[in-house]
Amino acid sequence: MTTESTSVPSAPGAWPPASRGHAPGLASLAPRRGAADRLALPPRRSATRTRSAAVPLLAADALAVLLAAGPLAEAHREIRPLLLIVAVVLVLNGRAGLYRPGPLTSVLDELPALAARIGVAWCAAAAAVAAYTPALAIGPAALCSAYATQLVAVCLLRGAVHARRRRTARAHPRSALVVGGTAAARQFATALGQHPEYGIRPVGIVGDRQNGDSPQPAGETGLPVLSTTEEIHRAVIQNTVLDAVFLTDDPALVMLFQHYGCTTWRVGEQRHGGPMGEHLWGHGCRRLVPPAERRGVTAKRVLDVTLAGPALVFALPVLLLCAVAVRLADGPGVLFHQERVGQNGRLFTLLKFRTLRPADETESATRWNVANDRRMSAVGSFLRRTSLDELPQLWNVLRGDMSLVGPRPERPYFVSQFSKIHAGYADRHRMPVGLTGLAQVHGLRGDTSIEDRCRFDNHYIDHWSFWQDIRILLRTAAGLVRPAGS
Repeated sequence: MTTESTSVPSAPGAWPPASRGHAPGLASLAPRRGAADRLALPPRRSATRTRSAAVPLLAADALAVLLAAGPLAEAHREIRPLLLIVAVVLVLNGRAGLYRPGPLTSVLDELPALAARIGVAWCAAAAAVAAYTPALAIGPAALCSAYATQLVAVCLLRGAVHARRRRTARAHPRSALVVGGTAAARQFATALGQHPEYGIRPVGIVGDRQNGDSPQPAGETGLPVLSTTEEIHRAVIQNTVLDAVFLTDDPALVMLFQHYGCTTWRVGEQRHGGPMGEHLWGHGCRRLVPPAERRGVTAKRVLDVTLAGPALVFALPVLLLCAVAVRLADGPGVLFHQERVGQNGRLFTLLKFRTLRPADETESATRWNVANDRRMSAVGSFLRRTSLDELPQLWNVLRGDMSLVGPRPERPYFVSQFSKIHAGYADRHRMPVGLTGLAQVHGLRGDTSIEDRCRFDNHYIDHWSFWQDIRILLRTAAGLVRPAGS
């Protein structure tokens, strides 16, 4: 049950933090259009700094391949093996995170991973050449020589890149906010300020003033304590904050800082493995990567377009029949448009077949369930029961508003309410919302437990894989033969 609302805001909506966060003094912000106290966030900043930092490392790896394989390619007058080695090396290094160096990463930290991946690339290239062009087969001596040459070259080139990066970081440190218990955050900020080699300069602490933290503490750092989202907003903009260092887990704040385009770090937790250089003055650290960035957002989008496009074409006859039925049974206004909350709190206009005409916009925005409403016609009831009213959302998928699989989108009013009541509700918007999801294939549709849906949605995000999306789609298709509706 929805209402007409065709306009979409140009700026993304503010996001209400989850109640389980470690900064309880933060203001809860509902992404409701027209709210007077709504915080207008700036456009989402892209990770330009991360990409620019990766370019010299990509160039170093490619140049090392040319130095090692160039003589072989010239002798055989064949560049295809060279291109294959470059492609394999760059892909394997990217998958291993070798283009996202830590604060003090050195080439010695990376050497084992580089050596293994260079070996795999050369073995793959040698096998491919021997299989498809036996006359150009690479002998064992030439293979070992090229491997050693590339390994030495990549160490020298990457070493130069890392050294330059460390000099730049020391000369031009990035502004950062430290998030955590105020006493620990002050101590940590002091340590970072005394060691500029990490390239991070704390400019504030995100704490909780309600627990007695003064706005300008008398501690060694003299840094202001920020306790509301508005204060964080001003600090990020005025100080050009590029990093957020977390001493405690707070998914809602991590998502907020990632919205600003900040690099987010988690320090101080027990962690086994990883390069020795990944630390901040002895505190182990790791980069907190957004889920969509961490887990193949391109593959997920390709799956959406590949399946949603043909599905929309094949469903055209069904869509026309549904539109005619709605028009005859309920009058004009076959489609309705309703504002929903998508990934990272962005508002978008969701499309559905109209199954009920609400009394007014307030009823549409705030009434939870209309499954047994007597105003619903037989056609509307059938569309809801069979989920055919959701078919127009295939267009939302093609537009990029939604994905085929993900947490179901909800109205801003309920997002605001549920975020205050259910811990982790806001966290479910870390990935694109979807037509179906893990919660839905477990029967959590319609008037069912919101807490259970939160748990399933966050479990889906935390354990996302390409195969799991396909599996959920297959289970959804199988469930259509026994529709339950909502």
